[in-house]
Amino acid sequence: MLHSENAPKKATNLSLSVATLEKARELGMNLSKTVDELLEKEVRRVYRAQWMERNKAAIESYNARIESEGTFAQQVNDWLVEQGEAPGAQDTRSAA
Repeated sequence: MLHSENAPKKATNLSLSVATLEKARELGMNLSKTVDELLEKEVRRVYRAQWMERNKAAIESYNARIESEGTFAQQVNDWLVEQGEAPGAQDTRSAA
């Protein structure tokens, strides 16, 4: 999605706490790299959260269908059991 290690950089202005900025400089931290890495993580987190919210109804519908019908693999296994072609196989929905 983002990985910015080799991506072009763009200068920007940030307003940071003086105390935090001074301490970071004392510690020899690379501010650009640190902010870039932290911002990338936050962008990924917010992107995922928004994606989950946008797709919430579809995910809930899918989960409900799987709960009631089982997965395709479970359906095939159940059919094989009914046909007597899967010796020792169990109904996978009741095993959980």
